[in-house]
Amino acid sequence: MTSIELADRIHLDSLRSGTSLTNRASALEDVPAEPQAEAVSAVPTLSRRQEWTYLAVLYWAYFVYGWNDGSTGPLLLRIQDNYNVTSTIVSLLFVGTFIGYVFSAALTVPLMDTFGFGKICSLTALCQVAAYALMASALPFPAMVSAFVLNGFAVGLLGAQANVLVTNLPNSENKHQLLHASYGVGATVSPLVATLFSQTVHWSFQYLITACFALLVFVLVTFVFRLRRMEDVLGIPEGANAEEQANRANKFQQLLTFKAVHLLAFFLLFYEGLEATIGGWIVTYLTQVRGAGPSAGYISSGFWRGLTVGRLALMWVNKKIDPRRVIFFYLGLAIAMEALVCFVPWVIGDAIAIAGVGLVLGPFFPLVVGTGSQLLPRWLLAGSIGWIASVGQVGSALFPFLTGLLSQKFGIKVLQPLLVAMMASCIGLWALVPAIPRRTD
Repeated sequence: MTSIELADRIHLDSLRSGTSLTNRASALEDVPAEPQAEAVSAVPTLSRRQEWTYLAVLYWAYFVYGWNDGSTGPLLLRIQDNYNVTSTIVSLLFVGTFIGYVFSAALTVPLMDTFGFGKICSLTALCQVAAYALMASALPFPAMVSAFVLNGFAVGLLGAQANVLVTNLPNSENKHQLLHASYGVGATVSPLVATLFSQTVHWSFQYLITACFALLVFVLVTFVFRLRRMEDVLGIPEGANAEEQANRANKFQQLLTFKAVHLLAFFLLFYEGLEATIGGWIVTYLTQVRGAGPSAGYISSGFWRGLTVGRLALMWVNKKIDPRRVIFFYLGLAIAMEALVCFVPWVIGDAIAIAGVGLVLGPFFPLVVGTGSQLLPRWLLAGSIGWIASVGQVGSALFPFLTGLLSQKFGIKVLQPLLVAMMASCIGLWALVPAIPRRTD
């Protein structure tokens, strides 16, 4: 007999015997509830082989991303000389990247919902190939800026997709560290090659290598992800994300109502701006202020090498110390080492301190993404991480451009005070991030 039939029987018996409404209500409370259908799990159902295949592809994509960013610093003076432009004009390359990142940030969530993960990965990888081919051609400067716009848009979208997928995997914090360490490896190796190209006639051939790397990214993401949506790639059963599907139309508006989203996005805006400004302008600083020779490009490689080592070697520290406290600790060390670069006129000492800054800044991005995964509702997590990552990438173009403007007026010596100010801003923003997780799912 079902609970409904049992309830009806109680109701009829009570009418016949004159049982009070109170007693009938008490009887109904004792009726066992109908078993509810189990909710469909949204946990990925991937084999270990599938998971690491996906990660290997994304790690290679991030290696190419790092290779791209690591090339800019050693080539910047060479580009400026080739086109015979000022620091302000050459900084338009960063403006181009900034514009591309802005478009990617604005369109990340709508494009994820409309086209899905696989199609975006393939399209953006193809855009990167086209952008690097234009750069390798060393076309007139306006075309070069346009190529940086296209590349910024593509890298911004692809980076956001990679972070969202890794966030959905088990033990995502460690996998994030490895993802961003692969970026650091690319950024470490690239300056070694770019420094050699910067001293040759065919300096732009550095981008020809990058175009070949990006072409391999396109082949891999198309073959492995097969233009599928995120839930299909992860093996999430149909109907598992019913709440997310129901709210897809206004997801962007809803994620903007969370204070934590804005704070984490602006923190990454300053952090990635800090990272890219050091990598992009430190060679110019050491050459013009400290009198270093053409080999100063290798010091840029030292910064990226420190970044990579920090993302791997400090993982155990991050696990032992609360993320909120450890980021404050790392920022304090970074400010101290920047003060050494500013006040100690010794190229070797500066190189060591710059590598040390990279070391302590390395773990930041994965720690921030991990914090976001605890503060935000799970059904909104994919869109939020995509938005946060995209806004952060805007900073990696905005602040190098502002550095170029300021250096044109005050000289490149303005770099160190600007970096310290950016680190102080990171401390202020991180202090505002909620300390207690308030998940609502």
